[in-house]
Amino acid sequence: MRYDTKIAIVVGEDLATWQKLNAASFLAGGLVGAYPELKGENYADASGRFYGPLIRQPILIFQGTPEQMRQVVKRAQDRGVRPSIYTRELFSTGNDIDNRAAVAAVTTDALDLVGLAVHGERKEIDKIVKGLILHA
Repeated sequence: MRYDTKIAIVVGEDLATWQKLNAASFLAGGLVGAYPELKGENYADASGRFYGPLIRQPILIFQGTPEQMRQVVKRAQDRGVRPSIYTRELFSTGNDIDNRAAVAAVTTDALDLVGLAVHGERKEIDKIVKGLILHA
């Protein structure tokens, strides 16, 4: 099935594996919060046991440098797409209140981006992430 929309997550190429996974997980969850239509249906197995839903469409995960991530954020904002962001400071905070305070304390140009996520029309997201390579 081909979706009209696309989800892209970008993580810093210099991060430790646990940091990449942590940032990508938080960012995917943030997208579902911002776009409830991304939530799929609950699962059930043949034994009648039920499981929670997943995001309803594939997620492309790219890697990028800090400069590339700043460029992606700018492209997204210029196209009216609101990105979810993850900054390096969030690895040392322990809750959502402190996370938001850490971001609020820094100007846009000084954000130490280590991850971001965007969701939107396929063509728009393709333009926003143009030049990035898929994470290996």
